[in-house]
Amino acid sequence: MRLLVLGGTKNLGRHVVEAALRDGHDVTLFNRGLTNPELFPEVRRLVGERAAPDVLATGEWDGVIDMSGFLVPQVRRSAELLRDRVGHYTYMSSIAVYASKVTPGMDESAPLLDWPDGAPEDEFTMDIYGPSKVRCESLLSATFGERAAAVRSGFVVGPYNPDFGNWGTALAHETRMESAARPSQPVQYVDARDLADFLLRLTTERVSGPFNAVGPTRTMAELADAWRSVVPDAAPVDWSPAVDRFHLPHDGSNDGTFRLDNRRALAAGLRLRADEEIARDYVAWVQDGNVPPPPPH
Repeated sequence: MRLLVLGGTKNLGRHVVEAALRDGHDVTLFNRGLTNPELFPEVRRLVGERAAPDVLATGEWDGVIDMSGFLVPQVRRSAELLRDRVGHYTYMSSIAVYASKVTPGMDESAPLLDWPDGAPEDEFTMDIYGPSKVRCESLLSATFGERAAAVRSGFVVGPYNPDFGNWGTALAHETRMESAARPSQPVQYVDARDLADFLLRLTTERVSGPFNAVGPTRTMAELADAWRSVVPDAAPVDWSPAVDRFHLPHDGSNDGTFRLDNRRALAAGLRLRADEEIARDYVAWVQDGNVPPPPPH
C-alpha cells in the first residue's frame, strides 16, 4: 500500500515506519525534517510544517497514519487537504480523552472531555491536551466517516520511547529502580512495537472507530516485579524517590485512566507481548549504548 506517515522519525513514529517498510509498503514521510533526518533514506519525504501542510496536496495515498497531530487547527487543515487524497486516516490519540479519571472499566463509548471555556485552539498546553485530542478525533470522524480510526494509548514503552526508561536504565546499570507512584497504583502500558503493528493493521485493513490500545491493568508493584525478574539479583525498588519526575497521584484520583477496557482493540488485532519480554528488550537496548529520551511531561 501507499502509506503517508505524519511524523515518523521519533519515538513511536519510527516503529510505525519500520513496521511499514518491513511489510513492504510504499512509505512517504511528512515532517519538518528536523528530528533524526538521517532515518529511512529510502523513503519519499515531504518537508513542511503542520500549520502549512500544502505540500500534502501533491500526492495520493491508500492510508495515512497521523503521529504528530496535536493542535486542532493543524489537524483540521491536514484533514481538509487529505479528505479526497487518502483512503483511510488513522489518528494517534490518547487515553487522556476520557471525562472521568476514576471510573474503572471504561470502554470507547465512555463520556469524553468537553472543550474548556475560552481555551484557544492554537496554543498547546497540557491543560488542553485531552480536549484537543477529543476535538481532533471528532473532526476527523466528521471528515472521513467510516474511513477514520482513533487509537487511544497512554504509556508507550520500548526502545526509543521515554516511558519507564528510568527502570530500563536502572536494570541495565544494576542500580535501584525508582517509582514515585504508590505500589498499588494501577497502570496500563503498551510496547511501541505492538502499538506500531496495530496502527498499521487498522490502516491497511481500513478499520474504523476508536480503540483503547492498552495492555492489561497491573499494579506498579506487580509490574516492578516483572521487570526486576529479567536481571539476576535486582535491587529492591525505591518507592519514595526525591525526584522531579512525572508521577501518578497517590490519592487514586487518576486510577480509572489505567483500568480501561481494551477488548475492542484486542478483537481488532492488538497483540501484546509479555512484560518480561518488554523489560528484557529495553535493558538490552540500553546496554547496547542507547539512552532513553526524557519524558515529555
